[in-house]
Amino acid sequence: MAWLANLQGLVGLTAILLLAWLLSEDRRARPGWRWIGGALLLQLAIAFTVTRIPFVWTLVGFANGAVTAIEKATLVGSSYMFGYTGGAPIPFLLKPGAEPPVVIAFQILPLIIVFSAISALLWHWGVLRALVRGLSWALRRTLGVSGVVGLGGGATIFLGVVESPLVLRAWFDRMSRAELFMIMVMIMATISGAILILYATTLAKTVPNAVGHMIVASLISLPAGVLVARIIVPGDGSPGADAAEPDLAYESSMDAVVRGTMEGVQLVLAVIGIIIVVFALVNLADQLLALLPPANGAPLTLQRLFGWLFAPLMWAIGIPWEQAPAAGGLMGTKAILNEYVAYLGLAAMPAGTLDPRSLLITTYALSGVANLASVGLLVSTIATLAPKRRRDVAELGMKSWIAGNMASAMTGAVIGLVTWA
Repeated sequence: MAWLANLQGLVGLTAILLLAWLLSEDRRARPGWRWIGGALLLQLAIAFTVTRIPFVWTLVGFANGAVTAIEKATLVGSSYMFGYTGGAPIPFLLKPGAEPPVVIAFQILPLIIVFSAISALLWHWGVLRALVRGLSWALRRTLGVSGVVGLGGGATIFLGVVESPLVLRAWFDRMSRAELFMIMVMIMATISGAILILYATTLAKTVPNAVGHMIVASLISLPAGVLVARIIVPGDGSPGADAAEPDLAYESSMDAVVRGTMEGVQLVLAVIGIIIVVFALVNLADQLLALLPPANGAPLTLQRLFGWLFAPLMWAIGIPWEQAPAAGGLMGTKAILNEYVAYLGLAAMPAGTLDPRSLLITTYALSGVANLASVGLLVSTIATLAPKRRRDVAELGMKSWIAGNMASAMTGAVIGLVTWA
């Protein structure tokens, strides 16, 4: 009955839709079943088309080559600046069998700076603007969203939690509450380009073609985010801000490179700070939990508690029950603490902890920035850009966190449905 296990994700999709309806601000105003079915079919179509059709997957796979080139170029700069800690040859002998050390701060995180500068330059040249408009058009045609929501959805694929609102700053005062919530959820449910490169590099040895999977995850999460957001905050039917053009510009190519670099540096510092604090808080929590009596012969840890709490969710989206606690621990880490910490944990898992299909489902379910720190960052950014919407943004902040995680879990369930064990 292996085919039943492959359809296990339907349980998760049903549960997520039911939970979204229970959390709805107006249960009677939910979208029609035809629209809901269309949104689900769109997610399945994206997942199947990209991952199951060899020609399309080959095209997506070219992104791995581009990332490899960027990584190689970044190591040139980081090794010059940081020496052997940044990737230059080691000036001493290693122990037999030992591999050269990988210093995350000096060898991996600089990718964010380089990719941020390249992204800004491509935006200035119009390449990313064209891609954003293309995604915006696709969302409007398939899901019937307004122009500003389509633009926001396109921007979230390439820009981060802070940069995405900058593209829409001229429309925040005019968009409806439902449109505002859709944009916030899409930001929470996806991963921007610079962070995507970081996460994919971290998973390169664990998940084959990690870059391609990260791209597909964000594409699936766009309609998932719109679906969950529209059920939770249906809106009053007002048209809102329909027409929109990107409100982000650079004075010159050099200005784009410099500003992109500075934004990348700020993001790297933020990532370093968050990782240090999160690891410290987890260790403090584990020290406190160690004072309690052991459970099943092993000391309590935050990872184990997250595993028990989120195991039912991970089982529902398609992971076998015996593997669900391990995946649940990662999902809890992602939702409460930070998704990069979760991906570091996934990369460090002993071989065989998750089978290949479960590994893929977990990778997709973790692909979003919906954590508690992101809530504060997103709310403060939009409130600063649009002070008149401060109250709405504050009210929708935690809802966007819940909805973003629901959309990411839905993405995991969808990829599980098209990936046979």
